Amino acid sequence: MLARSKLVRVSENGQVRTALASVAAATVLVALKLGTGLATGSLGLVSAGIESSGDVVAAVLTFLAIRLAGRPADPEHPYGHRRAENLAALGEAAILTGGGIVVVVAALGRLSGGGEPFAARWYVFAVIVVALAIDASRVVVSLRSAVRYKSAALRSNAFHFAGDMAGSLAVLGGLLAVAAGFGEGDAVASLVVAAIIFTAAGRLIFENARVLMDTTPAEAQARAEAAIAGLGDEVELRRLRLRESGGQYFADAVVAVPPGQALVESHGIADDVEAVVRDALPDSDVVVHLEPRREGLDLRDRALAVALAEPLVREAHDIVIYEHEGRASISLHLKLEPDTPLSVAHEVAERVEEALRAEPGVDDVQTHLEPLERPVAARPDDPAQARDEEQRRISDLVRRRTGGPPRELRLLHTEAGLVVFVSVAVGPSMSLADAHELASRLEDDIREGQPHMVDVVVHTEP
Repeated sequence: MLARSKLVRVSENGQVRTALASVAAATVLVALKLGTGLATGSLGLVSAGIESSGDVVAAVLTFLAIRLAGRPADPEHPYGHRRAENLAALGEAAILTGGGIVVVVAALGRLSGGGEPFAARWYVFAVIVVALAIDASRVVVSLRSAVRYKSAALRSNAFHFAGDMAGSLAVLGGLLAVAAGFGEGDAVASLVVAAIIFTAAGRLIFENARVLMDTTPAEAQARAEAAIAGLGDEVELRRLRLRESGGQYFADAVVAVPPGQALVESHGIADDVEAVVRDALPDSDVVVHLEPRREGLDLRDRALAVALAEPLVREAHDIVIYEHEGRASISLHLKLEPDTPLSVAHEVAERVEEALRAEPGVDDVQTHLEPLERPVAARPDDPAQARDEEQRRISDLVRRRTGGPPRELRLLHTEAGLVVFVSVAVGPSMSLADAHELASRLEDDIREGQPHMVDVVVHTEP
């Protein structure tokens, strides 16, 4: 966390330095273009100076936006403040549009004969060359910083400066035309600058308005969906929503998992989804919501999904499918809280049965209602003599069934009676079905003639 905070501070400081450099460069350009244009009567230079003066205000807005965007998320801004950069970019677009209108009005006035003729001097060309060099350096620095820090404001500045550079080239062309004898070249060049201004403003408005309106970034959406699909068929993506804020993505994914899947395993799938999305979209914030899958399941899993969809059903077990004449009958046990009224529990069972009967091929459904077990108070073993006799009897029964002593034997005494836990060893090649049959017979042996035993649990291990 400390290292991440340090990186954030470094990133913010780098963006601030770039923004401040832009302010200084824009101020120099305003002095060069506007001052020389007013002194010589060049409408092209005046229009370029107006555009650059807009750059000064825009660069100041960018500087303020970066400082605001660098603030961490808070309760009122859970996604952070990065969209301040998009707002600043819209502010820049407004400034550009205003400057473009001023340029168009002045140029049309000059072309209609309402202005003094302009004579191109050598120092006017020198000013344009210096302006072009400054513009080129600003574009390169802003683009590099925008890519490095993923800053929308610096990226918009780069487009803005590129437009400024194109405008300077247009002014240079107009000056060359004036020098060649075409007197209206300067005014025509200013109209070209206005067209560049309007194009840059339109692009800024389009790109940043899409972000502020939460328009889905199609390319990023495709990358994230492809990354999730690469996890395999066991991960079913039901919905993926993406939003962008200042170059950072926020993703909400809804993923379906089998209804009987363990919580730990499902959590692992959620972690995998988060990891692949972050790989596809670095620095993204990903939230994954898991839902039980209802499609593409066998009948047993569908029955489990239907049962667990009832809020009052805490567990569903002993699901058995009976197949007969191309149809199926289902029986299952439902566990609810012990204090649930029987009438309410019955309504729950009726809804589960009705939903399952609607499944294709299901002929009948029978449910068995059970109370969910609560913690049972236990007490220490009985006196040593009684305990030893019980353990000897159980150990003899285990030897008869398995050929060896129990690996572990434990007796617990509860208010309802005795509970026996016993672990036995079986051959490693024995099937699960055979091991379960052995455990069931051993449980019956231990219970036989022992009414004080309320439960016997036999655990088999290789």
